[in-house]
Amino acid sequence: MVTPFNHEKEIDYNATKRLIEFLIEGSVDYLVVLGTTGETATLSDKEKKALVKFVVKQNNERVPIVIGVGGNNTSHVLETIEDYDYDGIDAILSVTPYYNKPSQKGLELHFRAIASKSPVPVILYNVPGRTGVNMTAETTLKLAHEVPNIIAIKEASGNLNQISYILRDKPEFFKVISGDDGLTLPQLAMGLDGVISVFGNAFPKQFSQLVKLGLNGDFVEARKLHLNYIEVIDSLFMEGSPAGVKAALNIMGIMDNSLRLPLAPISESAFYKLSLLIENFR
Repeated sequence: MVTPFNHEKEIDYNATKRLIEFLIEGSVDYLVVLGTTGETATLSDKEKKALVKFVVKQNNERVPIVIGVGGNNTSHVLETIEDYDYDGIDAILSVTPYYNKPSQKGLELHFRAIASKSPVPVILYNVPGRTGVNMTAETTLKLAHEVPNIIAIKEASGNLNQISYILRDKPEFFKVISGDDGLTLPQLAMGLDGVISVFGNAFPKQFSQLVKLGLNGDFVEARKLHLNYIEVIDSLFMEGSPAGVKAALNIMGIMDNSLRLPLAPISESAFYKLSLLIENFR
């Protein structure tokens, strides 16, 4: 989920309510709060707790909720995990530590510590394009086999060979989730279990349909949707994310086109192009 802001850059809870209802009506299987797309790095600890509480209440147990709890200071992440009320929260999504570029051993120990502290299951999140460090298949598999509380990974490396090794050697219960909208269809064909999506914020019904077709093995129909969606997906990332998807949601009347620095709204030309694509897409 994106985090809607008003013109004063405060969390817009009315828009958050609209977004939650839009997503659930669009047949998403679960909500992810405080992820990268939610501009979580710009939220205070107080805002994070308030936002999670609001989403849990508005959701009212209709779909599972995953919250993002990660960082590059393991001790602080553990403190944050202890600070949440887990009533209505089904799992946490924890990104690989960024900036300090830990070794594979450091990543392993970091996630072992998180799993030992978390009262709910843990989903690993590997996104080297944002963090500067890649968690290898070997490290992922070691954690998957040895730490029962680690149940899945959101794999956004874009490395299909790496993902293939995880799929081949993982425990049966362990889920592998795409983190790349444009690669979702080929990754579903490889055996991935779904996607945590940016595109799905604006087009939940359409993308849910594509994913479900892929999971059911109907790749002829899924391919038609993929080819229809790909230009819109690309347009959401042409000037950064979540700036693109927030512009799309603004065009669709769900929220203001407002971000917190250092992120900025997309340019007028990009906004115009996106508006035309969405108009034709509908």
